Amino acid sequence: MFNLMDKFFGITKSGSSIKTELIAGLTTFLTMSYIIFVNPSILSQTGMDFSSVFIATCLAAAIGTLIMGLYANLPFAQAPGMGLNAFFTFTVVFGLGYTWQEGLAIVFLSGVLFLILTLTGVRRAIIDAIPNNLKYAIAPGIGLFIALIGLNNAGIVDVNQGPIIDVILNSDGLSKDEIINQINTAGPQVLQLGKISNPSILLALIGFLILTIMMVMKLKAAMIWSVLLTTIIGIPMGVTQIPDSYNLQDITLSGTAFQLDLKGLFSSSGSIVSIIVVIISFTLVDLLDTLGTLIGTASKGNLLDKDGNVPNMNKALLADATATTIGSLLGTSSVTTYIESSAGVIEGGKTGLTAVTTGCLFLLAIFLAPIAGVVPVAATSPILIMVGILMMDGVQKIDFDNLESTIPAVLLIILMPFTYSIANGIAFGLIVYVIIQISVGRIKRVHPILFVLTALFLLKYLML
Repeated sequence: MFNLMDKFFGITKSGSSIKTELIAGLTTFLTMSYIIFVNPSILSQTGMDFSSVFIATCLAAAIGTLIMGLYANLPFAQAPGMGLNAFFTFTVVFGLGYTWQEGLAIVFLSGVLFLILTLTGVRRAIIDAIPNNLKYAIAPGIGLFIALIGLNNAGIVDVNQGPIIDVILNSDGLSKDEIINQINTAGPQVLQLGKISNPSILLALIGFLILTIMMVMKLKAAMIWSVLLTTIIGIPMGVTQIPDSYNLQDITLSGTAFQLDLKGLFSSSGSIVSIIVVIISFTLVDLLDTLGTLIGTASKGNLLDKDGNVPNMNKALLADATATTIGSLLGTSSVTTYIESSAGVIEGGKTGLTAVTTGCLFLLAIFLAPIAGVVPVAATSPILIMVGILMMDGVQKIDFDNLESTIPAVLLIILMPFTYSIANGIAFGLIVYVIIQISVGRIKRVHPILFVLTALFLLKYLML
């Protein structure tokens, strides 16, 4: 069996070993396994069943990662993306008013579009069309957005005089229409520091300090260990609620599987243009996030070829698109390649066996579903804040000496959190960039694809 594995994955040829690959796969899983708790905590705010989303998250991550390992033979792991799940919840459902079932339909269509773009080569053309400064700005913008969500979920930052986020976090028992109505009628938002003496907020702060210390000390799997430790600390504080029993019957996908509503999506009050823009936004964010992660992670492990490209890039992109499509059917937001894969690569993972190991561990994690709800929001919120902080490193790549692209890039970054929408940030960044290039007489620098995207975004805003 070991000989077959060695031959199939080319382990010895790559300069690795089966033991190294297995350890690398475990490292990657422990580093990114926080998503199995954080993703359902975000998506369940739309009304989706927490346990079902938990299982869908594990399955989607396992499927995407196994395809990556077995088909692309690369040591990268996949799972529902941070930022994309926030976009699904706070922009698509709460902002635009779609049901979560219609949201899953949007994710499904974006996955299909992803497959088409990958197979036809258009996906690479879109990547090449976007200026580097705007590419570099997307991750920091999403980072600020994620950090704000984490701060609000924890209660560390409180919204006063028009509590839009407070409406979302205290929406139990309210119908979707009631939530949307409260959001639409809310007054001006004023951010302020929450009441630190609140046990839940205090636990979140403790959790963040624990995570920070672990990260600074470079402890492996710091995120998942911080979640577990914070959850335990929350027991005597009365924040963590221990379940009465462990029931394997709770392991079910019935709450979300095949619940996507394509018919309802196109018969809803939203315009076709609006739907198209949302789908493109999902696809664009996933596309750039995946490409950046693949190149960045591969470079850390010296896996790039002589031309600086990721080997089997198209196969990796197909794995990502397939996982997103299947994930939407199971009941989760878009799947993407995780930067945490670099932890396994640094451990020596060079082949698909690393990814296969991680994928199998995600399958085993499904059996944690009956007790997953025990993890309080205060334990997962610090993860969101930390992920946001880590994503800010992309700012250093922006060329601040070139105002023509710096202004749109910075605008993209600040509008994501300030408008509570990833799509708005990307849209305004592209619109302003195109307008600037036209104004200074450099229209030839603008790729035709950007004109198409800009036109779609402008139609969306003008029709609101």
